[in-house]
Amino acid sequence: MALHESALEELGLAPMWVRRAGAHDAAVEPQASHDDADVVADVAQSSPAATPVGIEDVRVDELARADAQVSNPAQSDAGVANAASEPAASRESARAEVDASPADAPQSRRAPPSATDDVPPFPDDDFAWFDDLPAGPPSNVDASTNEPAQPGIDTLDWTALEARVSACERCRLCERRTNTVFGVGDREADWMLIGEAPGENEDKQGEPFVGQAGKLLDNMLRSLDLARGTNVYIANVIKCRPPGNRNPEPDEVARCEPYLQRQVALVKPKLIVALGRFAAQSLLKTEASISSLRGRVHEYEGVPVVVTYHPAYLLRSLGDKAKSWQDLCLARDTWQKAGAEGNAGDAAK
Repeated sequence: MALHESALEELGLAPMWVRRAGAHDAAVEPQASHDDADVVADVAQSSPAATPVGIEDVRVDELARADAQVSNPAQSDAGVANAASEPAASRESARAEVDASPADAPQSRRAPPSATDDVPPFPDDDFAWFDDLPAGPPSNVDASTNEPAQPGIDTLDWTALEARVSACERCRLCERRTNTVFGVGDREADWMLIGEAPGENEDKQGEPFVGQAGKLLDNMLRSLDLARGTNVYIANVIKCRPPGNRNPEPDEVARCEPYLQRQVALVKPKLIVALGRFAAQSLLKTEASISSLRGRVHEYEGVPVVVTYHPAYLLRSLGDKAKSWQDLCLARDTWQKAGAEGNAGDAAK
């Protein structure tokens, strides 16, 4: 052994030799200085199969020994003494075990599995019957399947339709109503009168056009030789009273209109009289003024429509009663014409 090598070993700085797993380790190994290269060359001639460890590895080893000595001086001193006399082959074997891959290390030296390792929470044979259960409820389960589907409004008869209206919660008007106002009169009438929505008195009694406005309407019908319940059916666009007698909202009209459409289909009137601006605009789907809609015959669900003022308005505007009488005369003429056409059609059959 050369003098400089024996001095390094005595000082605990002699190079150590380990076998590397592959070319990658050699590629990342720190480069030795020119003085270290001379030492490596001397030893490599006698042991060509070994790969030299640079000065950096030696210093790391010394730091580890220093840490051990600080934690347990007595044990560290004994370890240093044993290490000085330990054969080179033993040190090489120990260092090889440290650098070995985890798969080659004994089971007791392997690191505990991390939280991300795919470790089953139970043994393979425990709770295996859970695998047959679906992760969630079946996609085709509907909470409403236990409730029978309601038939369409356009298929209901009078009894079913009135019951549906009485229990209706299609819009928020149901929250404050006292009664729904379905309609009254002859269910096979030629004349059908349609107002806008129930007022306070109508909400209390559950009948359309009561109070002073109702009395005026009865007088108007009497002038045509008609009466409530005699060849006349009376209904509203909206079946529940809006709070404060405000105008119904468009969505409220849209949700309630199927009931009115079914009533028209069941009555099969020959004429409809729209009472008031709101009723006329809702039936005819327009925003035109009532003045522009009067004096002409319109159509709703295939039935002729005549527009006139609401009786409550006439109570406040007595001068427009003459105009209302003109509208009623137009309605009578339209009805008679429809009746004549109907009779001619029946005779042709």
